[in-house]
Amino acid sequence: MNWIDKLERKYGKLAIKGLIKYIVIGAALIFVTVNLSRSLFISEMLNLNPNQVLRGQVWRLITFVIVPPDFGIFVVFALYILYIFGNALENIWGSFRFNVYYYIGIISAIIAAFVSGNVISVVYLNLSIFLAFAYINPNFKLLLFFIIPVKVKYLAWFNVFFVIYSIVFSGWPEKIAAIFSFTNFFIFFGNDMLNRWVLPKKDDFIKKRRRKKFKVITPPKSFEFIHKCRECGRTSKEFPQLTFGYCQICGSDYEYCEEHLNNHNHIT
Repeated sequence: MNWIDKLERKYGKLAIKGLIKYIVIGAALIFVTVNLSRSLFISEMLNLNPNQVLRGQVWRLITFVIVPPDFGIFVVFALYILYIFGNALENIWGSFRFNVYYYIGIISAIIAAFVSGNVISVVYLNLSIFLAFAYINPNFKLLLFFIIPVKVKYLAWFNVFFVIYSIVFSGWPEKIAAIFSFTNFFIFFGNDMLNRWVLPKKDDFIKKRRRKKFKVITPPKSFEFIHKCRECGRTSKEFPQLTFGYCQICGSDYEYCEEHLNNHNHIT
């Protein structure tokens, strides 16, 4: 991805190190505050509401990323997963590349919110981080609910089906959010997926079509003529050094080796 390398050379110093840590801390503080106050006022003032943004509340374009999803007590587990995978991606890619990936996800969520006209949560944005990690480390084992070991590739497929289900069966706001949730993932991994999965299958399909269209003719095996002496029974296959011939008196139906060609009882 040369364009990211160029951006990193110019703006690499602007990257926020430990970005996911600050997001998780902010979300945890809001979660605790909302539950202690038993009021959704704070989260409602920070979420991505396009109508309120157009009225001047532009902070929502940034603050929505720290509004925790409505998962109840499971928010703790969700934030833990977000931190683990986000921190791992930053260690693999570096701070700048991870920042770019996350910022593209933010921009996609904002576009989805304004296109649909509805409030968009961070569920799909956080899901894009999980999918990126699962694509890079598919066999990494995660302790589901801190107990059950599961490879992340299976959870990733479950999440993909969840997104597809949302696209097919949910309302238009949810459809739009689900579609845009893959933007940063496809920007980063689309070319690799194309070379790894799509193009090889395309080549195999073309080869199969060609085989059906053009019947392959197998050349016949070469015929080996074997000489056999009528007198002693030796053959040219067993004794390739011998010379065989036909008796002028017996005729061409009777073949003899060089030792018996002139030393046999003639057949007339």
